[in-house]
Amino acid sequence: MFDFAVGQSASIRRTFRRDEVAEFVALVGGPDPGGSVPGGLIGGLFSQLLGTSLPGRGTNWMKQTLRFRSAATVGEELTAWVEIVRVRPDKQLVNLRVVCHAASGVVVCEGEALVLAREMA
Repeated sequence: MFDFAVGQSASIRRTFRRDEVAEFVALVGGPDPGGSVPGGLIGGLFSQLLGTSLPGRGTNWMKQTLRFRSAATVGEELTAWVEIVRVRPDKQLVNLRVVCHAASGVVVCEGEALVLAREMA
């Protein structure tokens, strides 16, 4: 059943430790970001929400655009949030707004996601 509505939202809070950032950097072969959280880890928060909460298991990513506004500091709590902004039940598509902000309220990242919610578990 395709049961989504504009305004539905989900969020998650997460603090990244220095060892987790180092493990991520080693995995992707990227440069040391100093005391900042790499964008890939922040994007992963949105992936976690889309794949487990809203829309949930079975979500297929079609497109995602992220704009990084400021750096996130290792050890600070981040809140990632997704909200449905458009539903197209005939095509089983869901458009979402995504935002990540620091505990201070500063927006770290924002963007949009388009997902296919056809094979929901």
